Amino acid sequence: MARPTLTPASTTSAIVLPSGSADSASTITDALPFGVYTGQEFLTGAIKQVSYTYKKLGGDVLDIELTKGQVYAAYEEATLEYSYLVNIHQAKNILPNVLGDTTGTFDHTGSLLTGPTGQDVSLRYPRYEFAYTKRMGDQISTEAGIGGVQSIYSASFVTVPLQQDYDLQSIIETAATDSSSPFNGKVNSKRVTVRKVYYKTPHAMWRFFGYYGGLNVIGNLSSYGQWMDDSTFQVIPVWQNRAQAAAFEDAINTRLSHFSFEIKNNKLRLFPQVTTHHPNKMWVEFTTEEDAWDEQSNGLDGTEGINNMNTLPFENLPYANINAIGKQWIRRFALALCKEMLGLIRSKFASIPIPGESVNLNGGELVSQGKEEQSALREELKTTLDELTYAKLAETDATMMEAANRTQSKVPLGGIFMG
Repeated sequence: MARPTLTPASTTSAIVLPSGSADSASTITDALPFGVYTGQEFLTGAIKQVSYTYKKLGGDVLDIELTKGQVYAAYEEATLEYSYLVNIHQAKNILPNVLGDTTGTFDHTGSLLTGPTGQDVSLRYPRYEFAYTKRMGDQISTEAGIGGVQSIYSASFVTVPLQQDYDLQSIIETAATDSSSPFNGKVNSKRVTVRKVYYKTPHAMWRFFGYYGGLNVIGNLSSYGQWMDDSTFQVIPVWQNRAQAAAFEDAINTRLSHFSFEIKNNKLRLFPQVTTHHPNKMWVEFTTEEDAWDEQSNGLDGTEGINNMNTLPFENLPYANINAIGKQWIRRFALALCKEMLGLIRSKFASIPIPGESVNLNGGELVSQGKEEQSALREELKTTLDELTYAKLAETDATMMEAANRTQSKVPLGGIFMG
């Protein structure tokens, strides 16, 4: 009697990871929790990850209780994790330089809905302009009177002989009602800061040579003396003894007046009293208080733009732009995720009974191993990226230049030694 041929099938697991994958694109994308990456390059990488996981977890000898869909999901998560860490690194590099620039809105996957779409900002190397330093310097420049972006307005008033006090509130409000005024509707009840008080000489002088009078000047000396045509006299505060050289922006045309002023309770008081018809008009330069969140009409403030890492218009890194270094990190991280998943599955039962004995499963060990590998991979990538920030690269360049200079300083100059 011939022996029957037995073809036993494994009854250990109902689900076993195959050694390879030939799934269609739709089958793979349906298995992805987020569906962020659906390009052919990513799908090919996900298929290869099944074979890699099968081999690394001992599928040639043991049953691997995972589905292909779980491996695909792990591969997507690993790619998103890599994109997350690299984007954080790039945010450290460029955030100070793009504050106030265009931000955007995003969907649930992190893809841009509005903003600088189609530019892949996270892949670009921005023009470095010290934007944060400049933004801080703008306000300081305004206060110092040497620039800035805050609008400076001016209003004038006619002086009255023997009148010492002038109501600035009334002067500025009256000027603001003029529809042609650049600060029309911008003052209202806002507090203003007076930046400068000055007046000018009449247009009634001729200058032959030089700027400072003397034999070369002909003019109406009874009203303003020997000064060049159209001079500007800056009236300085009582507390300030300002030298003419400090007013470098108009050093030629600005003179220090013998008048001074002080402001109390919105009243401008001139010292001494104006006793003649000159100066018959004075100007006041001032700025208004601006809300920190108001955008300037010229758009230079960028208060509605990027203000922190969260508003950077970064999308997930395109899979095609991840190089060999990144893809190998993704494979290793996806494998660690699969270890954790397999460990959780095997942890449902600590052991399996067999006749006369029981088999202990390694679920807990796989979970710990998977988590440790994930943590180590994250730390490895973070450490590498921290050493490659723009600031670190500049320090490295400086160190290399110093080393090169020290080396060259020991090299004998040509011509000193004769052969």
